[in-house]
Amino acid sequence: MPATAAQVLGDRLDTFPRLLMRHASARGGQVATREKDLGIWQAWTWSEVAAETRAMACGLSALGFKRGDNLAIVGDNRPRLYWAMCAAQMLGGVPVPMYQDAVAQEMSFVLENAEIRFAIVEDQEQVDKLLEVKEACPALAHILYDDPRGMRHYNQTFIQGLDEVVEMGRIHDKSHPDFLDGEIALGRPEDIAVMLYTSGTTGKPKGVCQTHASFITAARSGVDFDSLGPDDDILSYLPMAWVGDHLFSYAQAMVAGFTINCPESGETVMTDLREIGPTYYFAPPRVFENLLTTVMIRMEDASALKRRMFHYFMAVARRCGAEILDGKPGVAALDRQLYALGNVLVYGPLRNVLGMSRIRVAYTAGAAIGPDLFRFYRSIGINLKQLYGSTETCAAVCLQPDGEIKFDSVGKPAPGVEVKIADNGEVLVRGEMLLKEYYKRPDDTAEAIDREGFFHTGDAGFFDEDGHLKIIDRAKDVGKMANGSLFAPNYIENKLKFVSYIKEAVVFGHGLEKVCAFINIDMGAVGNWAERRNIAYSGYTDLAQKNEVYDLIRECVENSNAELSHDPMLSDSQVHRFLVLHKELDPDDDELTRTRKVRRGFVADKYRVLIDSLYSGKQSQFIETQVRFEDGRTGMVSADLRIMEAKTYPPQSAKKAA
Repeated sequence: MPATAAQVLGDRLDTFPRLLMRHASARGGQVATREKDLGIWQAWTWSEVAAETRAMACGLSALGFKRGDNLAIVGDNRPRLYWAMCAAQMLGGVPVPMYQDAVAQEMSFVLENAEIRFAIVEDQEQVDKLLEVKEACPALAHILYDDPRGMRHYNQTFIQGLDEVVEMGRIHDKSHPDFLDGEIALGRPEDIAVMLYTSGTTGKPKGVCQTHASFITAARSGVDFDSLGPDDDILSYLPMAWVGDHLFSYAQAMVAGFTINCPESGETVMTDLREIGPTYYFAPPRVFENLLTTVMIRMEDASALKRRMFHYFMAVARRCGAEILDGKPGVAALDRQLYALGNVLVYGPLRNVLGMSRIRVAYTAGAAIGPDLFRFYRSIGINLKQLYGSTETCAAVCLQPDGEIKFDSVGKPAPGVEVKIADNGEVLVRGEMLLKEYYKRPDDTAEAIDREGFFHTGDAGFFDEDGHLKIIDRAKDVGKMANGSLFAPNYIENKLKFVSYIKEAVVFGHGLEKVCAFINIDMGAVGNWAERRNIAYSGYTDLAQKNEVYDLIRECVENSNAELSHDPMLSDSQVHRFLVLHKELDPDDDELTRTRKVRRGFVADKYRVLIDSLYSGKQSQFIETQVRFEDGRTGMVSADLRIMEAKTYPPQSAKKAA
C-alpha cells in the first residue's frame, strides 16, 4: 500500500474503502476471496483484492464516474462484483445491486429510478437485459461486463469488458498516484454507502439509502456478538441485492476480515458448500426448508434399516438435542448416551452431507421460520439462530445469544438498538443502523421514521417475560376471524411448509368463519413419493391434481391442524378446506417477490375465483392462468382444481399441549 494511502487512513476505519486498505496492510497475504471456476477454486489475498479494487475504481473514474453517481451491479455472486461495490465507494459513488434473476422490465424501474449512468454486470445474459430496456433508460451510458464469453460481436461503443476498464485504471493510477487516496480521504461515515431496493410486496420497490456508519455499526455488532474473525469462512450465494447478503458477505467480511467464497453457480451450491465447509452460514428459511426436503427425499430412497435408524435417532434428537447443544442441565444420562451414539451414526454424517460439519454459527432471517424446522437443525447439533431486521435496519435489530435460544422468538435487541412496541402492537426500532432515507421519496421517509426517530417496521410483535421479541406476522396481515379470534397467516403457513411435501402455502381467514388454503406441492419431494408408488404423471399440473397427492396433502394439513389445536391463540385458525394450485407461485408471474415472499394481495386478487369457490362449498373449480416463461414468452395453464375438506380438532388445554 502506498505511503500516501497509509497517511490518509490513519486510525479512521469508518468507511468501507478504509477498512479494505487496513486489511490489505494488516493481513495482506491472507485469503480474502475465493471463487470456484471450471471446477477449481481460485483465491485472492487482501492485498490482491485491494489492488484490483483500486484499479477498477481508477478505471471507472477515467470513464467519467464521479462522486454522487450510482453504479448498478447485476449478476450472481462474483468476486469482481463485490469489489465493484467498494470501487464505487472509493470514488464517493453508491453501488446499487440488482436481482440477477429479474426480468428486463423489472430492472427498468430501478435503472430509471436510481438514475443509473454506469452498470457493471456479470455476463452476456445481463447485458442483453440492459440493452432491451436501454431506450427507456436514456441515462445509462456505460455497460461493463465481467465474463467475456459470447460478447465478441457486441460492437456498441458503450459496452466494454471489465478487463479493459481495470487495465485502463492501472495506467491511470500510475499516472496519478495520489488521485484515489485523495478520493478515499474525502469519504465520510455519513455518506451513502449502498442503495438496496425493497422487495416491493405491496407496490413499487423503494431505494433504501444506507450510510457507511449504519452498515459498519450493524456489522461490528454482529461480529462482536458471535466473536467472528479472520479465520472464519462464509459461502456467499444469496442475491447480492438482498440486505442479508450485503450484511454477511460484504459488511461483516470487511469488518472482521474473514473469507467470502463464491460458488460456481446456483446449481453447484450444495457441492461447493461441502467442499468449503464454512464456519459461518446464513440462509433464509426457504433454503433450510429445501435442505430438509432433500434429506427426507434421500431417506425415502434408503434401505428399511437406515430409515428405522434415522427416525429412531431423530426422535432422540427432538427430545434432547437442542438442550445438549445449549449446554443445559437436566438431560437424562441415557439420553446423552443415545445422543452421542446418534451423533456418530446419524447427526454427524447428516451435517457432513449438508456441508455444515464445520459451522460454528448459522443464522436465518428474511421471513419467519417455523419452530419445528428451527428445532430440527438445532437438534442435530447445528448452532442455528434467528436474527430479525429489514433492509431499512441493515438486517440487524435482534439477535439470539448462545444458550438463550427460543424457537418462537427472534432474540433480544442487538447492542445499541432500541426496540419498543407501539399501542397497536407494531414493532418500532431506533439506532445507528437505520436508513438515511428512501431515495427521492421524502414523504415515505417521513412516514417510516417518526419524530422520536423510531422506524415503524410494519411487523406485529411483543416481548415475552425474558425480554425476547416474538414476531407474530406483518401488522397489515394480522387480522381477526369472524368470531374475534386471532388470525396470523404467516404463522399458519410456516406450520404447513414444515412438511417436505409442501413448498408454499397461502391461507385466508381474516373476517371469515374459517381458514382455507392454497397449497403448492414440492415437485421434487412429491415427485419422488409418486415414483416410489408407481404413480405416473406428465408434469406439475398433472401431479398436483392426482387423487393420491390430494390424500397425501390432506394428511399433512390435518397434522398441522392437530398442532394448531394446542395453541390457545390460534386454535381457531385450523385449515378447513384447501386446494392444490395448478402452477407454482413464481416471481416471474408477480406472485412472489425476488426474495420469494408471497405478494398476498396480488395472489388474492389474481385467484379470487378460487377463494370464492373455497368458501362457497364447491367441490371443484376450473381456472386458466397466464404464465411467463424464462425466455420471456407467455402461455396458458388450465386445470379443473379439486377442493378438499380437512379434519379439524377441538382446542386442547395448554397443560395437555405441554
